[in-house]
Amino acid sequence: MQERQVDVAIIGSGTAGLNAMAQVRRAGKSFVLINGGDPGTTCARVGCMPSKAMIQVAEDYHRRTHLGKYGIDGHEAMTLDVPEALEHVQELRDTFVDRVLGSSTDDMPPDLFIQDYARILEPTLVEVAGQRIRAGALVIATGSRPLVPEPWRRLGDRLLTTDDIFELEDLPASMAVIGLGTIGLELGQSLSRLGVAVTGFDQMETIAGAQDPEVTRCAIEIIGGELPIHLGHQAEITEEPDGRLRVSAGDHSVVVDKVLCSIGRAPNIEGLGLESLGVPLDARGLPAVDRHSMQVGDLPVFMAGDVTGFRPILHEAGYEGKIAGYNAAHGEGARFRRPTALFINFCDPNICTVGRRWSELDQDTTAVGQIKFAPVGRALIMGKNKGVLRVYGDQATGRLLGAEMIGPKGENLAHLLCWCIEQDLTVGQLLRMPFYHPVIEEALQAALYDLYAKVEAKNTGGLTELERLPE
Repeated sequence: MQERQVDVAIIGSGTAGLNAMAQVRRAGKSFVLINGGDPGTTCARVGCMPSKAMIQVAEDYHRRTHLGKYGIDGHEAMTLDVPEALEHVQELRDTFVDRVLGSSTDDMPPDLFIQDYARILEPTLVEVAGQRIRAGALVIATGSRPLVPEPWRRLGDRLLTTDDIFELEDLPASMAVIGLGTIGLELGQSLSRLGVAVTGFDQMETIAGAQDPEVTRCAIEIIGGELPIHLGHQAEITEEPDGRLRVSAGDHSVVVDKVLCSIGRAPNIEGLGLESLGVPLDARGLPAVDRHSMQVGDLPVFMAGDVTGFRPILHEAGYEGKIAGYNAAHGEGARFRRPTALFINFCDPNICTVGRRWSELDQDTTAVGQIKFAPVGRALIMGKNKGVLRVYGDQATGRLLGAEMIGPKGENLAHLLCWCIEQDLTVGQLLRMPFYHPVIEEALQAALYDLYAKVEAKNTGGLTELERLPE
């Protein structure tokens, strides 16, 4: 069998793999990019981009329910052409995929971009498409796929995942969404707003991964007021005589046309040969990976992106790909600081988490500031004054530690908070930032005032908002 040599072999051409390739190219090293399955990133094909397109259609259509209070007549007669809306989502999805491919792999010769499934024979030896590739280092960025319990697979096209929901030409009359994490909640709410009778289920007592007890309570109340959700019990699916599906959890049961399974994702490692690395594998079949170097043990092998299961989000996959690519290209195991954690659920209102999670806080040394969106002027004008924002600070130093929220324009507030935490700012420093009026950011200002009253570190110069100039 033909064997060739390269400096770096990259398995997977998603976000992590493409970022790794960019680092290898920058270092001037030879490489080969290998991809089995559909080309294009998970985000562009079946993840954040098509889901946001569907969310936008659903949110715009749902907005008609608010128009009457503004004196806008005729909104009751508005209708939705569902097949046309789905076609729009698919066209946008195809555009995003084409952009990824066009800017990365379309012009690559076949000896650099091999579209086939690879198998690892040794830590630096890969077999693919009838040839063997000996690499100085290996980057594994094979991504993940929707997790579906084996008994549910027999349900055929009545069971949907994110791999096929964006291929639908029409929507069913009713659907159960099992798993109310990020994707399940986003799509569940959107489908409901597009006219599907949606019922949500999750075995956890929370939704969208929220941990803060006040945010969790508020989120369940708001989302549960729009569509029925049942929490705390594992869902089971049985078939009805008419071919429909009964989903049961605890004391709740509903009969639906289709089920969206969004209970998690599994790493794409089947047939990859990770056992050939010669290191222990966990219950998922994965080796231990250093999250700051992306290195597997002391091997010249690096893993990045969703396959690691660390933070399955596009920007995190990008960071990991850059780290893995840099180390693979330079023959190092350099460890890099990971940026502040940022999670955004694009349901309406947004549910966001920044910095330290509630479970990571020392409750004895942490102060919490809070503001409800109900009285916030800008939110009231928008007709979106629902939710709560909670900010966490170190009680002694006033340093901002994290935040969790459900509220309007949460995606923007979360970024502001993330950047502030990244800069190690205190609540006092934040309150000396300018806040315009009237804007949603005034909610953040109010939460910071509440937090400032509970921390020991105070600004010098008297007034909270002003800094006295030196004499």
